[in-house]
Formats: sequence, C-alpha cells, structure tokens
Amino acid sequence: MLMNMRDLLAVAHANHFAVPAFNMSNSMLLRGVIEASEEANSPVIFAIHPDELAFVRPAFIKAAIEEANRSSLPVCLHLDHGSTIQQILQAIQCGFTSVMIDASTLPLEQNIAISKQVVELAHAVNVSVEGELGTIGTTSPQAEAGTEEVIYVNPDDVETYVRSTGVDTLAAAIGTAHGLYPKDRKPKLRLDLLKEITSRVDIPLVLHGGSGNPDEEIAMAVKLGVNKINISSDIKNAFYQKCREVLSDNGLYEPLMIYPPCIDAMKKVARQKIDLFNATGKAALYKCSA
Repeated sequence: MLMNMRDLLAVAHANHFAVPAFNMSNSMLLRGVIEASEEANSPVIFAIHPDELAFVRPAFIKAAIEEANRSSLPVCLHLDHGSTIQQILQAIQCGFTSVMIDASTLPLEQNIAISKQVVELAHAVNVSVEGELGTIGTTSPQAEAGTEEVIYVNPDDVETYVRSTGVDTLAAAIGTAHGLYPKDRKPKLRLDLLKEITSRVDIPLVLHGGSGNPDEEIAMAVKLGVNKINISSDIKNAFYQKCREVLSDNGLYEPLMIYPPCIDAMKKVARQKIDLFNATGKAALYKCSA
C-alpha cells in the first residue's frame, strides 16, 4: 500500500511511534527490509539517496514500487537528501511519493525559498516534502553527506521555516551524524532541544543519523515526538559483515548460496530498530483508518 509521507506520519504522530526509514541500494536490502517489516507488521519507508538512485537507476524504483503495492503494509518511497530541484523532479518522475529537500547549509532565507518551491511542485502531484534545519554530522567518507561539525537547530528558525514553507515533516539537527561512530567518538543527542522544538510546532519530526545512538536515547526521542528515524549504516554493516564471513569460503559463487544469510543478518537489525521505534504491529492502525 503505497502512501505519501504526510499520510503515513500523521498516524505515527497521533499514536506516538516512529516509522523506520531504511536506506537501500540493492534488491537484497529491499527484500530484507520488506520481509522484516511484514514480520513485524510495521509501516515502513523505503529511503533512497540521490547517489543511491544514480547507482541503482530508475528501473530499481519500479521494483520498489511493485513491492510496496504488493504488500498490505503502509509503505512510503522517499528521496533522501535531495539537494536540487532537478533531483526532486527526477524522483517525482520515477514515482517517489515523498521527497526531501536539504538546503540546510544555506542561509535560512535561501533554505525557505527553495523549500517553498519544492513544496509547491510536490504538493501539486500529492507528493509530500521533508525539509531540514541545522546540519547533520558525518563520520566517514562512506556515510551520506554531512558536515564535520554538527550545527544544532535554532528553535526560533523552526517556527519560521515551518510556517513559511508548508513542509509536511522536518529533520531538525539535534546532534546525530550519518554513518557508524568510531570508538573514540560518541553522539550527543540534545533531547532538551527536541522538547523545545515540539513545544513550538505540531509537525512530525525526523531524526537522521539514527545508526549508533544509544537505544535509550532513541526511545526517548520517539516519546518526545520524533516520528521518522533514518537507518542506513546499521543494516548495511550487518549485511556486508555477513557477506565477508560467507565469502571466506572461496569456493562459493552462487548468489542463492551467498545472500540469504546476509539478508537474515540485516533483518535482525531491522527488527530490533522496528521494536525500538515502537512501530511493531502499528500497520494495523492504518487498516482500521482506511
């Protein structure tokens, strides 16, 4: 059941849970995400970054849409961290039901201007829009783009941005980073800042860089009003660590022998995240409201 994110997160917002947004860039990750979500009876977001889209090409999007329509789960197909109007238009043409415009490194006025333009384009075809304020950090060259230093969001800017743009959901930087954290670096999630934001705007909030943060912090963020959490590095790391283990037997060459245990390994991580976000069983809420 393919939906836009506005409708998907409205239910999460009203019922105090977060929908996992799993980044994927191959058919094995797609299969693992949909199987884990179906086993947990959880709504799910297929998130694809422009770099991932360039790698998998639009034909992969057709397969993702087919999986979403085949499933009885609520599913959103979301462009993650689109940075240009061209990327937004390409995503809409491919069939994405939600897009993110990330102009967070620009001055507030310019961020508002481009975000408002994207909202006008996307809403005209029933595609929802996510914006971003503040900056998300990055931990390695393999991780999604981010800044070396996290810039925490200004709550005053949140009110201005939401009111001026009409975005459906907002990624507000409160201290996370993309990628897996090195042993000598620990995330600093500003839950006090999250409380301040939720006291000012009534909009579903998004947490990027959800891999590697302590479970108790993530669970509290959900209780405080986060309704979408992005997970990329954790599931990919589990998948490819298992690949390395399986391929240590140099005689293997058949994908049917190699990939099933890798999918199972990433599914375990995905299921743990779904439980942590309080999303297990929540697909039933959409069936009741349909």
